Amino acid sequence: METKLILSTLPKTWIFDLDGTLLKHNGYKLDGEDSLLEGAKEYLDNLPREDRIVIFTSRKETYREMTLDFLARNAVRYDDILFEMPMGERIIVNDRKPSGIDMAVAVNCDRDHFYIPEIAREK
Repeated sequence: METKLILSTLPKTWIFDLDGTLLKHNGYKLDGEDSLLEGAKEYLDNLPREDRIVIFTSRKETYREMTLDFLARNAVRYDDILFEMPMGERIIVNDRKPSGIDMAVAVNCDRDHFYIPEIAREK
């Protein structure tokens, strides 16, 4: 089912999980190296420059250098990355503007299939 994200024209903060969302889940363990999911890098590259990109990962700190090297070699755009995040749900709590704009949006995609619904900027 295709749906559209209806977003404001304001600058955004994008929060992405790493494994299974941007990169093949556990590819660095299963294949000996990471691999980008089809469409992930292109999507990040096309986000407006004023938007911020934060990556969360459950990877241990021991994988930090290897991970950052992979992201740099592949010119993956991000502003910050947090390691050793819990493996459970990621819960975002934010307010609603008086104009009615919901300031938190969540998208869940199937593991190892990068997908974000089309964005409509109507608010």
